[in-house]
Amino acid sequence: MANIENLKARVLIDCEDAKGLVYKTSKVFFEQNLNIESNREFVDPENGRFFMRSVVSGDFSVAELKNKLISVLPSNANCRVIEPNRKKIVIFVTKESHALGDILIRHSDGELDVDIVAVIANHNTLGELVGRFDIPFIHICAENICREEHESSVIDILKKIDFDYIVLAKYMRILTPTFVSQFDGKIINIHHSFLPAFIGANPYKQAYDRGVKIIGATAHFVTNDLDEGPIIAQDVVGVSHRLDWRDMQRAGRDVEKIVLSRALSLVLNDRVFLNGNKTIVF
Repeated sequence: MANIENLKARVLIDCEDAKGLVYKTSKVFFEQNLNIESNREFVDPENGRFFMRSVVSGDFSVAELKNKLISVLPSNANCRVIEPNRKKIVIFVTKESHALGDILIRHSDGELDVDIVAVIANHNTLGELVGRFDIPFIHICAENICREEHESSVIDILKKIDFDYIVLAKYMRILTPTFVSQFDGKIINIHHSFLPAFIGANPYKQAYDRGVKIIGATAHFVTNDLDEGPIIAQDVVGVSHRLDWRDMQRAGRDVEKIVLSRALSLVLNDRVFLNGNKTIVF
């Protein structure tokens, strides 16, 4: 007999659009005597794709609820029933501390509901900072070895760790297609510009040379197209001709911290759907 207990769950559905989907899913919730605490849906008209995120509570079996939902949805529908347990992340860093430090402080203050299981770095610069928060710091040196050999060592470590997402908190290395393919949809990066503008190295110098009036940051999922993965969150801040590129960089770092934190909160709370090279964010 299915294990039935009082639960709260996030129900995530994406499928081919069809008439009556909201009615059919709501009917399942009603028949299971569930309370719908929140519900949002969206239809992508170009691709005919339906997306819905519901939060339900009551006495139910996760497996049984999922099966009943699948029975009323179009074939090949993606349906997830997720209990809101704390997720686990691994953070990759190089030398810059601002993005990592912000995550560590928010985690320590209970603002970011996540378990940080490890920080992996290709330099040991930030080991002392991480140590203050009693989180494992793993230094895997990348000097004098090829990229593939370094990533192989990183993967060996990751195989021993239970985690949900990898967070690139200013990890200044380009990941190989082999690495990215192993963690498809599980790698989140913070990019130091408002993509798609000023990709690549030193975007603040690029922005200064162009005379921009706003600078920004972009958090996105990593794909094999450099800095072109599905965007999760973005923000900007105004600048003027009075600032040189280093001033812009300092302002940009503040935006980077905010955007990365916002993106993590969205992903960790199951509010982000992948839709091709776009995201649907509820």
